[in-house]
Amino acid sequence: MDDHSLDEFRRRWQEELAQAQAQRKRRRPEAAERRPRRPEVVPGRGEQASGYLALAQGLLEGAGRPPAARAARQDAASRSRSPPAREGAGGGEQLVDQLIRDLNEMDDVPFFDIQLPYELAINIFQYLDRKDLGRCAQVSKTWKVIAEDEVLWYRLCQQEGHLPESSISDYSCWKLILQECRAKEHMLRTNWKNRKGAVSELEHIPDAVLCDVHSHDGVVIAGYTSGDVRVWDTRTWDYIAPFLESEYEEDEPGMQPYVSFVRINSSLAVAAYEDGFLNIWDLRTGKYPIHRFEHDARIQALALSQEDATVATASAFDVVMLCPNEEGYWQIAAEFEVQKLVDYLEIVPDTGRYPVAVATAGDLVYLLKAEDSARTLHYVYGQPVTCLDVSSNQAAFGVKSLGWVYEGNKILVYSLEAERCLSKLGNALGDFTCVNLRDSPPNLMVSGNMDRRVRIHDLRTDKITLSLSAHQLGVSAVQMDDWKIVSGGEEGLVSVWDYRMNQKLWEVHSRHPVRHLSFNSHSLITANVPYERVVRSADLDGFSTHRRAGTNTALSLLQDGGGSKPLFCTSLTLTAPHEPLLG
Repeated sequence: MDDHSLDEFRRRWQEELAQAQAQRKRRRPEAAERRPRRPEVVPGRGEQASGYLALAQGLLEGAGRPPAARAARQDAASRSRSPPAREGAGGGEQLVDQLIRDLNEMDDVPFFDIQLPYELAINIFQYLDRKDLGRCAQVSKTWKVIAEDEVLWYRLCQQEGHLPESSISDYSCWKLILQECRAKEHMLRTNWKNRKGAVSELEHIPDAVLCDVHSHDGVVIAGYTSGDVRVWDTRTWDYIAPFLESEYEEDEPGMQPYVSFVRINSSLAVAAYEDGFLNIWDLRTGKYPIHRFEHDARIQALALSQEDATVATASAFDVVMLCPNEEGYWQIAAEFEVQKLVDYLEIVPDTGRYPVAVATAGDLVYLLKAEDSARTLHYVYGQPVTCLDVSSNQAAFGVKSLGWVYEGNKILVYSLEAERCLSKLGNALGDFTCVNLRDSPPNLMVSGNMDRRVRIHDLRTDKITLSLSAHQLGVSAVQMDDWKIVSGGEEGLVSVWDYRMNQKLWEVHSRHPVRHLSFNSHSLITANVPYERVVRSADLDGFSTHRRAGTNTALSLLQDGGGSKPLFCTSLTLTAPHEPLLG
């Protein structure tokens, strides 16, 4: 509407208001003679300033300029009305009816069209959660269009951790995708609690004993006393595991040394042998090693970065970091000399260009940066370190207290940036055997102890929030998420707890100690590795030999191809995938 039409609209409306006011003034003397005198109205609070008339007066004074489309409809409606000069209350009723019609027409006008464009409306709505977006979608048609925009629901999916690697163009309705992801999350949690599904075991190697197991995102790697290294992908239910070949001579059968350590991430597999050799395989190219490195002595510890291609090894008094250069050739990125034999070695995640590692050697804890020399992070004489775990900015390790002044065994949490102690947690009689800092929720940490207890530590208050008597012997592996704890013991027991309710959900028992434990929302992988690495008797049956040789466990809480039955599989030897879970 141009300015001339708008001025004409206001003029007609003012005339209608003036006629209505004049009619009321003429009726007031007659009405006053027929009824008692009313109290005087406070100036400025009469009928002009109340109700729809006050709203109309504000509109005429320019308090809110109607948009062009609405003004055009109002002008057409004013022209089609009958002449405003009517006796009685006709003028007032006509104005009120017109205002009611105008307010009803506001549903057809986009809420943000007057002052804000659509993009700014999206920026405002992005601060709402899914419940608030659902309420806003019920306000009007325009708000419904804004509240169901794909950008908003895509961001909600990303914030809640669903489909983190997807782009907004991968799906057409992200609101429906979020509903499906939440339904699947609820189904998986129900399966965890109720232990639904079927059991499956991965095949073991005859006449060989399990030495070490590691896993990453559902892919399991195992090393044996025969020198064999095998990989299983539990995500595809393909349990026919390929062998990763080494470069030993084929004319020397049975002469391969034991596998000391194995590690795996999304692209690499690494195995360390008793004779000091190290093999690195690329899982994307084949089963033959892409690099082979040799130490002069036995490898004491092995670490592999979960994010990139960085390998750290400790042999004798040397710690070596290996990584490929820009051309893809592997080289030594850093080499450090320490004072004692290394017991534990971990690579710090998310460190950028230069790799960083933390190593423990007796009562010494070293911070190893590729562009710097070895630095002592912690040292107390006669107090050896019993376990280690690291996150992107912190390191947590258990310390055993010895000597005349016994202070109790503790877990120390250090800042890797400031290189100082942040917390001293716990005061236990037994040694802390495992600690999980990297996978725990923010400001929480879980630990296991030889006193058979699992503890949850609050890093903000330096206090123990929960202590569970979990096992018959010491705790050997533990991990937690936002509602449950999974722990493994020296007696071979794997227990699942709902720590919010302080309740054990279920447990699974095996012959040997649990040496590896890892889980996410839909899978659980454990490994039972025996103390002895020799099969005592060759005339035992297959089942007894398998039990003595150790087992690996892969628990998967997924749906089958039809999407009807939840699956729950366990161990490293195959059975039917839909049988009930054995007790």
